[in-house]
Amino acid sequence: MALEIERKFLVDSIAFKVEAMISTRIIQGFLNTHPERTVRVRIDGDFGYLTVKGLSNETGTSRFEWEKEISLKEAEELLLLCEPKILEKTRYKIPVGNHYFEVDEFHGENGGLIIAEIELLHEEEVFEIPNWLGKEVTGDIKYYNSQLSKQPFNTWKK
Repeated sequence: MALEIERKFLVDSIAFKVEAMISTRIIQGFLNTHPERTVRVRIDGDFGYLTVKGLSNETGTSRFEWEKEISLKEAEELLLLCEPKILEKTRYKIPVGNHYFEVDEFHGENGGLIIAEIELLHEEEVFEIPNWLGKEVTGDIKYYNSQLSKQPFNTWKK
C-alpha cells in the first residue's frame, strides 16, 4: 500500500515523442468506478495489473494506491468483466531533469487527448517543466481514466 502523489497536465504538442525512452501499448478497464474507490485492470505490454485507488485529497494530488502484478491471462479474463468502454492508449516514458513524465496518448473514443503525469515524493516538490507541457489538470475529475471510460473525450462539448 502506498500514497500516490502525482500531477497531471495536458500536452500541447507531440514534441515529447523524440525525448521518449520507451513506449508501450496499454489496454485497461474498470471493475469499479465509484469516486471513493476505483478498481482497474490493466494490460501494459506483456504484463497484467490489478490496481485499487482511493479518493483523492482536496487538491487532487494525492490518493491511496495499491497495485499487484497478475498474469496476462488473468488480466485478459478480468477485462471481460469490466464496465463498458475499455481504454486504449500508448504510454511514453520521458526523462526530464531528475524526474520522469509518463505521457498517455489516447486512442479510440479518447483519441486526440494527450495527458502527462509526473509522480512526486511530496506535493510541493519542484520539477522541471518541459516545453511541450500545457495546462495543469490535476484534480479535474473529467481527466481521470475512470471518467474517460464513462465520458470519452470525443463526446465532450467543445
